[in-house]
Amino acid sequence: MTSPLYAPPVSLPVIHCRPDAAVTIRRARVGDVPRLYEIINYYAARGDMLPKTLDQLYNRVRTFNVAEIDGEVIGCAALHITWADLAEVVSVAVHPSFQGRGIGRRLVEPLFTEAVELGIPTLFTLTLQAGFFSSLGFREIPKLRLPHKIWQDCSTCFKQDRCDEIAMIRHVP
Repeated sequence: MTSPLYAPPVSLPVIHCRPDAAVTIRRARVGDVPRLYEIINYYAARGDMLPKTLDQLYNRVRTFNVAEIDGEVIGCAALHITWADLAEVVSVAVHPSFQGRGIGRRLVEPLFTEAVELGIPTLFTLTLQAGFFSSLGFREIPKLRLPHKIWQDCSTCFKQDRCDEIAMIRHVP
């Protein structure tokens, strides 16, 4: 899947920061899109998640949270509203140098609050990282229980006939 808007990065830039530097979670800004593109498509090139084009990221930048250390974006996660009562947690990715520090959890947890504020009681994800999402209270379900997702996105996905992602769902209070 190569196009002018998608060229997967082979590697990610090394990020130099102080060992004691604090991680900040904030809403994404337009200037963050090139780094989101690098991080997401680094994992997409490895087969760990679906790719995103620059166009997709600019159009959905307001749905993203980012993790930042010393002014460098090192991770992201987004909430994509699918229907009146359903939203998807998408594009959860943390730079490999910063994994295992709870940053993914810190990126996703504010999305629960956002869903509650929007009046959306159910979140779902399609993932290859079932253990991570299970630790956040998601549970596995059959993909067919997500007809809005299948109708909107899966029917046009390049992995449609060989999808290996696991559908998971979580209700928010």
